[in-house]
Amino acid sequence: MTHYPSRLLTLALLLLTGCTQSDHRAAGAQALREGELAAFAQDWSGKDAARIAAHFTNDANLMLPNAPTVTGSGAIASTMKDVFTDPHWSLALQPVQVEASAAGDLGYARGTYVLTATDPASNKVATEKGRFVAIFRKQADGSWKAIQEITNAEAPATVQ
Repeated sequence: MTHYPSRLLTLALLLLTGCTQSDHRAAGAQALREGELAAFAQDWSGKDAARIAAHFTNDANLMLPNAPTVTGSGAIASTMKDVFTDPHWSLALQPVQVEASAAGDLGYARGTYVLTATDPASNKVATEKGRFVAIFRKQADGSWKAIQEITNAEAPATVQ
């Protein structure tokens, strides 16, 4: 009989812990979606390499189609400066799913993109549709920064 109350207490604590983890996940995902991810998508649609690079950690990896992995926010800024010399370059990101870990320190976003740029082979404007996954880590100041991002095209770009 004496074990019955302790079992109930243990069960109640486990249930509360589960709710707390679920609450952390939901709060983390909401913060990531409404804060960092909204700014991340908006800044990618612009042509400011420094603003884009500021969304990445110093050791982040950016993996773009048909290109070597770019590592570090400084290298990402340099790469994007080169990309932005294309007057036709534009990018629209559409997040589809955003999740956060139970601890609230890691999160990811999965979505689609539409990229318009000059095709180097034909010098004509081309549009590429694809998918992306970005993994974010919560920083000591409470902000989120991307630590990994990978994109891949759904099909070859269409020349206009």
